[in-house]
Amino acid sequence: MSNSTRTGVKVYGCNHVAIEVDDIDKAVVFYKDVFNLEQLNEGEGDAFFKLGEHQFLAIFEVAKTQPANLRHFGIMVRDEQQLEQVREKLTKKYKLKLEPPFRCDFRDPWGNRIQVVDLHDESLVWLLPYREVQRAGVEFTA
Repeated sequence: MSNSTRTGVKVYGCNHVAIEVDDIDKAVVFYKDVFNLEQLNEGEGDAFFKLGEHQFLAIFEVAKTQPANLRHFGIMVRDEQQLEQVREKLTKKYKLKLEPPFRCDFRDPWGNRIQVVDLHDESLVWLLPYREVQRAGVEFTA
């Protein structure tokens, strides 16, 4: 029996998040506009986007959406400036409300709840592969 079999499963991260919308064309425009996401030609769902280096957002079109309560996912952006760009676009262009107490917690037009954080949130730095932090040029001080 190999050592990896004895120690059990090892999770390497989250591969993708799936959400539901009732208008795929509007959702594609919204997510490209707010987060500047790269849409891929292949992948799960009716639209499939890259979320960082190895994660994805799958969007499925359904006849009727069910708004999220506590269910949500988080998106990381580089810094406070990018976080402010997202907040401004959400509140001014799309007239969406931010939900306290977080800096950028909102529901998209289909009721999907999303939290946006930046790389300086020290509780999240350990979740990032070190090379991604280096590539972003972000430094953390004690």
